[in-house]
Amino acid sequence: MTVRMTALAGTGVLVRLALRRDRLLLPIWILVIAAIPVATASAIAELYPDVGSRLALGATIMANPALQALTGPIFDPTSVGGLTAWRAITFATVLAALMSIMLVTRHTRAEEESGRAELIGAAPVGRYALPAAAVLVTGLANLLAALLLIAGFAGQGLPAAGSIAFAGAVAGVGLVFAGIAAVTAQLTENARTANALAIAVLGLFLLLRAAGDAAGAEAVSWLSPLGWAQRTRAFADERWWLLAIVAAVAILLVAAADLLARRRDLGAGLLPSRRGPASAAASLRSPLALAWRLQRGLLLGWAAAFAVAGAVFGSLAAGVGDIVGDNPQIADMLARLGGAGALTDTFFATQLSLFALVAGGYAVQATLRLRAEESIGRAEPVLVAAVPRWRWLAGHLACALAGSALILAIAGLAAGLAHGLRIGEPATQAIRILGAALAQIPAVWVLAAITVLLFGLLPRATSLAWAFLVVFALLGQLGELLQIDERIRRLSPFAHSPSLPGGTIAVGPLIGLCLLSAALMAAGLAGFHRRDLNSD
Repeated sequence: MTVRMTALAGTGVLVRLALRRDRLLLPIWILVIAAIPVATASAIAELYPDVGSRLALGATIMANPALQALTGPIFDPTSVGGLTAWRAITFATVLAALMSIMLVTRHTRAEEESGRAELIGAAPVGRYALPAAAVLVTGLANLLAALLLIAGFAGQGLPAAGSIAFAGAVAGVGLVFAGIAAVTAQLTENARTANALAIAVLGLFLLLRAAGDAAGAEAVSWLSPLGWAQRTRAFADERWWLLAIVAAVAILLVAAADLLARRRDLGAGLLPSRRGPASAAASLRSPLALAWRLQRGLLLGWAAAFAVAGAVFGSLAAGVGDIVGDNPQIADMLARLGGAGALTDTFFATQLSLFALVAGGYAVQATLRLRAEESIGRAEPVLVAAVPRWRWLAGHLACALAGSALILAIAGLAAGLAHGLRIGEPATQAIRILGAALAQIPAVWVLAAITVLLFGLLPRATSLAWAFLVVFALLGQLGELLQIDERIRRLSPFAHSPSLPGGTIAVGPLIGLCLLSAALMAAGLAGFHRRDLNSD
């Protein structure tokens, strides 16, 4: 016990340091995670004030596998709480998972990669104080989000038991992914790779949950912690024992990370890193080639995930119209999510808008490589050579822009082929859906441009690009349900993307988005030219 206490010495000080470093971004994460479900409950209570209207909505949800792929099953369509859990729990758990992944990686692997962990270790601080502080801060953030959820639901007059179950499920999933991030942080020497691995696991679990719910394969949904959160049945005869399972899995993952940490040296990863040749190949002797070499693993992983997700959702599209019958309410609901036109086209428009938001996550992550290369000192040796700053920045930005376009094209092509094979028109549908996917690209590029702007002008705040993505997702996916003013909703670049297939395309907004992206990138580049490397 004495050895263990020594290994954790200084944890409290490191917790305070982490809270100080995240004093701006962390409250935003917590407030967004709590505010979205509470606002959703308020909107549902206003839009569906009586049991009859809620039952009609519930009937369309339960009859539609495509809609269940988006948001999951509904367990109590008669209550506002039951509809809130159906609509908001997936969104909230994904946000809690992302927050937890980034917090743990930022305060563990990123600290080792930058060399700060070694400096901290030279002080009277225990060997495992740094990861312990990261897990404690993440746990505190999830706890605060849960408490805000409970208080917000209480303010809406929802039952206490359901509120606690909902909040516990969201916080529990956040802690599970804190454990997953703690494990991936032991595997690799690079913080970005650790983040990418944990986010890839999140994507896999999200796909399992969506596919299982859409196909009615309960066993598949049970493979995902996101499925566990839904099946706690908040506001619908709660399953409290599932929260105990979630907590146990989180503890086991943290314990596994602790065991793995004992098997490696500080700064090293369990997965061996390959040493490159003494001199670079001719194909690597340019800033663009170097950026591609650094970015290609990330792009390949995203491309594979988009191909699988596109094929899964494309295969579901043919069955959307079969279950509508004479009930127009399902068409109205899908239209609220962002589609227009025929029901199958509306389904595709909805899916492609979601793919575009996720592709925005890739654009942000790939562009953030600029800040990572600068922070760990690898940019300076490149820039002291005969490489102008604009060429170095342009190399990474080109990978982000081309990569986001590529993964959207892959998703559209896979979805079109899967749908076309089911209806006997593979070539026609592949071209249609591919074109619809490509129309989403200008909005995605705006996120890359915002990241470059922050990198050039406010390098310490570059990570705020993730906050822009979350805000745009909120405005696009829940803006109408939450009755946010149309003028505010149109601040999102995704609000200016055409609803394709089935809708009409206006070239003007797409050109405007491209010009906006170019202006933001130019401003970011100008700021980068004026400031010193590693400046704040």
